[in-house]
Amino acid sequence: MSFNELKRSRSGFDKLQTALEKDSEASKSFSDDRYWKPELDKSGNGYAVLRFLPAANGEELPWVQYWDHGFQGPGGWFIDKSLTTLNKPCPVSEYNTKLWNTGDEVQKDQARKQKRRLHYVSNVLVVSDPKHPEYEGKVMLYRYGKKIFEKVKDAMQPQFEDEKPLNPFDLWEGADFKLKVRKVDGYWNYDKSEFAASAPLSEDDSELESIYNKQHSLAEIIAPDQFKSYDEMKVKLERVLGITGTVSGATAETIADDNSAGNVATADEQPWSGVDTISTTSKQEDSSLSYFEKLAQDA
Repeated sequence: MSFNELKRSRSGFDKLQTALEKDSEASKSFSDDRYWKPELDKSGNGYAVLRFLPAANGEELPWVQYWDHGFQGPGGWFIDKSLTTLNKPCPVSEYNTKLWNTGDEVQKDQARKQKRRLHYVSNVLVVSDPKHPEYEGKVMLYRYGKKIFEKVKDAMQPQFEDEKPLNPFDLWEGADFKLKVRKVDGYWNYDKSEFAASAPLSEDDSELESIYNKQHSLAEIIAPDQFKSYDEMKVKLERVLGITGTVSGATAETIADDNSAGNVATADEQPWSGVDTISTTSKQEDSSLSYFEKLAQDA
């Protein structure tokens, strides 16, 4: 604009104030309020009762899984979903493989800290939440890790003959999940969590239908548009780690996952790398998913 237009538009200060307010509101709402997460009390324990819900209308499974990376480097934080979720090459996994293949323990330790982390997401009904009773009765998304998924798997595939298989996602024959969290060696521990006896979520079908219709789409969570492109991730990775084209010893720290104690790499574990590395694991996971899907259909 011209100088005269600039002089006349000095009253535009109000617009700037409005823009700041909108920016502030956007910052406040950065946390997705669809997600539920347990909160520990002063003693370091957490408790809640959840009911896992069936696959939403139009979707095949009552959970989705994805991988992400979360670590800090000299240039800030890197927190993004891994393209390996979509069975595509990921620049972080590729870089971790380069670090690992140096054979240098410092580089290998950095690769472990930057390794991908596994998450699952399901719709749940919050039955009881002593720390946040305002969530009770709401259908929310619950993001959990391998430890909780193992609890679900054990319920569906019991190891002993006197245990009856349970479909935790069934509205009528499922069961409440009693989530019990403790702090063990600095990590959240879920070992004491358990499913209650099988019982209908409600005897009123109209109430069950209402709950069912309030579910959030899980497919959207792993839709391709929810991932950065390979080039975008590579640029961000180089900025965060200060990479100049050679393997460096930049320090990185993991962000505590819900089940981080169960996801820490061992000294003999090579970080996931490219698509070829993933293919075998994907087949195993697909087999597991197919089994669970069959159980749900047979229930």
